[in-house]
Amino acid sequence: LDSLTVLLTYLRLKAGKSLAELEKKLEKNLMALCEEKERQQEKLHELKREILLKEREQKLEEALDKQMEVLSPLVPVCERLKEQYKSFATSLDATRHELPVKNIHIGDTKTFLDELQKQLTITQELLTDVTPSCSEENANACSVLKELKDVSQELDKELKRSFTQVQNLSFEVSKEVSLHNQSICEKNHGLDVVKQWYF
Repeated sequence: LDSLTVLLTYLRLKAGKSLAELEKKLEKNLMALCEEKERQQEKLHELKREILLKEREQKLEEALDKQMEVLSPLVPVCERLKEQYKSFATSLDATRHELPVKNIHIGDTKTFLDELQKQLTITQELLTDVTPSCSEENANACSVLKELKDVSQELDKELKRSFTQVQNLSFEVSKEVSLHNQSICEKNHGLDVVKQWYF
């Protein structure tokens, strides 16, 4: 009986030791599996991030391609507008400096205004043709074109105001020149003679 007791005690101690070693081994394996799981999850997140980035880049490329298809025909139109506005600016600058000191001369204002109105009408027609083709995919291009249209309309208003000011200035210059000529005539011919001319 004592022998059996000693044997059972030995077996129990040996089983406990084996169980402890097995638990350590299992714990070590479990920790290794957890670390591997974390690494795999990080790889999975990285792959998902790369896939999302590639999908986003692909969508951006498709949107850019569509915008290029829509905006490509507008390049020559914009170049033509640029050239026309250069010509317009040159004409406007020449008109500003066309008032001589001694004589009153504004130039052929009516012809210039008619040509300007013609160019602005062409610009408005081009903008009207381009604006309805806008969609959600090229909203930026539409906003730029609408802004260009607003700027051209505002420029038209500014030009009308500028020509009104030029005409008023011409009237004032004419008035001053007339008064100057009148004073010269009064000095040369006398006030009584000049009164007979006017009245």
